[in-house]
Amino acid sequence: MQRCHQEALKKNRVMLAKQLVLNVLVEHMVEKDIITTEMVEMIQAKSGSFDRNVEFLNLLPKRGPNAFSAFCEALRETKQQHLEAMILKTMSNLSHEIARLEHCHESDLPYPVSESCNSKRPRWLEPIEHSLDNGDGPSIPPVKYCTPEFYHNHQHLAYKLTSEPRGLALILSNVRFSSEKDLEYRAGGDVDCASLEMLFRHLGYRVTVCHDQTAQEMQNALERFSKLRDHRDVDSCIIALLSHGVEGGVYGSDGKLLQLQEAFRLFDNANCPNLQNKPKMFFIQACRGDELDRGVDQRDGKGWSDSPGCEESDANKEESLKLRLPTCSDMICGYACLKGTAAMRNTKRGSWYVEALTSVFAEDSRHTHVADMLVKVNRQIKQREGYAPGTEFHRCKEMSEYCSTLCRDLYLFPGYLPGK
Repeated sequence: MQRCHQEALKKNRVMLAKQLVLNVLVEHMVEKDIITTEMVEMIQAKSGSFDRNVEFLNLLPKRGPNAFSAFCEALRETKQQHLEAMILKTMSNLSHEIARLEHCHESDLPYPVSESCNSKRPRWLEPIEHSLDNGDGPSIPPVKYCTPEFYHNHQHLAYKLTSEPRGLALILSNVRFSSEKDLEYRAGGDVDCASLEMLFRHLGYRVTVCHDQTAQEMQNALERFSKLRDHRDVDSCIIALLSHGVEGGVYGSDGKLLQLQEAFRLFDNANCPNLQNKPKMFFIQACRGDELDRGVDQRDGKGWSDSPGCEESDANKEESLKLRLPTCSDMICGYACLKGTAAMRNTKRGSWYVEALTSVFAEDSRHTHVADMLVKVNRQIKQREGYAPGTEFHRCKEMSEYCSTLCRDLYLFPGYLPGK
């Protein structure tokens, strides 16, 4: 959702919370694929119409580029045109103010784009980027190999990870989106894709990359990848999704959402038997909402933020054993940001998360398992801070996270091949 749409809703929030009639309107929003039936249940669980309206208004700005227009259309369809007129009048006033400020702040300096869906902001609202990489993007550090001694001392508690290749990896990277959708070009996204492709290859994976796929093409690519017979002969797999996003989904190049739970389901023990008992790694570089994490002041301690530039939001069992498995296990998923918040991306260095992930995995995978490496990634992200004086992004923060159903230590043992 565009910033001006968010502002119009914000300025009319109290009136909307008091007057909005939701009971039929939410069904229109479900029909338009803006909210889900689970969200409707969450809204209806609130006591009183005011609280239900507040819950809906909290969700609406996070539901993608079509949410505002769909809401206005639903207001007309439910005979609440007076509320639409109130919002559009605020929009008109805001656009006049934006035009005045743009005239005052015109500049030829470059500006970055957003990782979230409220991306087409006027230039004066965007931070000026002071990249420290001389415009060439981050250097990709070489992966350091583990020693035979380390492998022999740790393999008994770890997943088997000695196949050649180690596994198959799939990267779906969207940087360009259809012109009719309110999703901007993800400058720096190609840097992320190149960095991850190089990292995964150096870690011993066979990598497939797909660029600028629609939501359906992404779904098809994931289904084909999950059904590859070659998964039987390798010890793990990696999936990386790089795009704009909202909580629970990432955008295809056509502006439609790919639901993450559907992606995860394709690789569970029921749907992907060739990867049963094998570790499956997911990395999601996308926003999970529009909220900027503005951080809080630390009460004590001497830690300093690391701000390198100005950023913004942007082994199988034999069938004869008949061993019962939970439907979902042996997965670990790293997210660039927390639920409801925006992910940060530098237009030349790439995203904060992928830069940290690449650096940590290249340096530490020789002697650290994946969960502990993702803790180190979290630590690096925690220390970073946006630098964009005079804008909403100045001193903004990000916090990555991961979730795991791994059942053993996941060491990648880079460079180690038994018997060689």
